[in-house]
Order: sequence, then structure tokens, then C-alpha cells
Amino acid sequence: MTVVLPDYIRIIERKHKGWLFKAMKPFSTYLNVDINDLELLYGINKHQILVELFRISSGKLGYYIADLRRKQYYYCGVEAEMVKQKLLEIGIGRVDPMERI
Repeated sequence: MTVVLPDYIRIIERKHKGWLFKAMKPFSTYLNVDINDLELLYGINKHQILVELFRISSGKLGYYIADLRRKQYYYCGVEAEMVKQKLLEIGIGRVDPMERI
């Protein structure tokens, strides 16, 4: 599944073996910066993000969203489709008009 997101939104999955930051590739950028360098871009590292994610749900398995710009974190649930719902709830994206048919 391909999802187009603002660079400050990251999707993280908690599995039995640990945490997985989903790979990000820029769709378009005017910066000559690695978009995966979270410390340079947002002043936060992966360990700090994981501490916040653990705080909101005690490390439940499933999907999480990190809004690195606003330093807000969300638990989505265990199904990948729940990420899409949570993104819509927090004002990112819109419902595809073709899905309403």
C-alpha cells in the first residue's frame, strides 16, 4: 500500500520483536536533506519517539502515528486500515470520492 503523507507524519508498527519505523521516501522536496534524519529536522530521535509511544498505550502491538512537528502521538490499532481512519480523524487526507460508490 502506498500512502502520501506530510514529511512530519511517521507511521510506526509495534510487533512482537520490536518497533518498526515504516520507510519514507520523498514524493517531492526542495530540501537537500535526508527526510529520515529526525534529529536534524525535528529535534527528536527514535528512542524519544518510542518512549512517547509506549506512554500512550503501554507498548500494545499495532500501528502508531507520530506527528513530529506538533509532538503528538496516536495509537491506531492492530489493523493497517485503522491508520487511514486515524489520519482522517487528525485532519490528514480525505476520503476518496470513488470509495463512496
